[in-house]
Amino acid sequence: MADKTCLVLTSISGPNRAMKELASGCIEKGYRFIVIGDKAGPENFELEGCDFYSLKRQLETSSFAHSCPVGHYARKNTGYLLAMAGGASVIIETDDDNLPYPGFWSNHRMKKQAVLCENAGWMNVYCYFTDSNIWPRGFPLEFLKQRPREYELLRPATLKCPIQQYLADDNPDVDAVYRLLFHLPEKFRKDRQVAAGKGTFCPFNSQNTVWFRPAYKLMYLPGYCSFRMTDIWRSFVAQRIAHENNWPVFFGPPTMYQQRNEHNLLKDFQDEIPGYLNNNRIYEQLQMLDLKSGDEYIDDNLRLCYERLVDMRLVDKQELKLLDEWISECNQR
Repeated sequence: MADKTCLVLTSISGPNRAMKELASGCIEKGYRFIVIGDKAGPENFELEGCDFYSLKRQLETSSFAHSCPVGHYARKNTGYLLAMAGGASVIIETDDDNLPYPGFWSNHRMKKQAVLCENAGWMNVYCYFTDSNIWPRGFPLEFLKQRPREYELLRPATLKCPIQQYLADDNPDVDAVYRLLFHLPEKFRKDRQVAAGKGTFCPFNSQNTVWFRPAYKLMYLPGYCSFRMTDIWRSFVAQRIAHENNWPVFFGPPTMYQQRNEHNLLKDFQDEIPGYLNNNRIYEQLQMLDLKSGDEYIDDNLRLCYERLVDMRLVDKQELKLLDEWISECNQR
């Protein structure tokens, strides 16, 4: 029987508290749970309810697994492909330091009730969930003083949202600048749901994200850019193409909380510099592209977007070959 819902994460750790809780929940809910390892991770990984793929085992699954850079977060792409091959109709992704609230396991539906924000340019979605001065990783620093439209003035709607980002409490996904200047933890309000429609951009991450089949190809994580930018720049490309298909990106209240793994903040800052300098440029360049609407054009739209990032010298030209392999693998699923 084909898997319906699959949870995917990547880790170089052995089973920890977060993965044990996720595995237990997947057993209870009947979800498939895939953990993607890497060269620095353990070869043997024993956790009931978890399907672990060491680097060696990944290389047995597809030609893409051979081409994808080793030692990079983009190895997670292999997990997405495995979930697709297993027949998943919903793919949820997270990281190995995020723990679920009960709401994480709620029934996932593509249609969502939310207020819709359109033609607003950059939108700091965290402003709708807290009064704190906080912003998501990838938000252009030059727009931080810009306040989003009032929540009460946004139009409620029922929306088709194949990409859904849920927030995380305590140690949410913020950039190194925030972590160096301000204090955490942060708790977000639970009573709001916001969607970014055409003409409105907000970064989203790979920390607590739900993908539905129409948007599966947009999960692609670029492998030839900074580790700290791969999921952020993915979100810009995915958002641009989603808007062309009239799919707003949904942002929901926290369904997880993060107990963050140890990081070197100055190293994170260094890896995020390409984003601080270029995130708004990427938005502007993607908006200029002549993309086409319709599922049948997603392959072409993806390539146009990444060709532009290559032209901007933000990702290496090897990215296009890897992207072609990704598209080919997806089309075989």
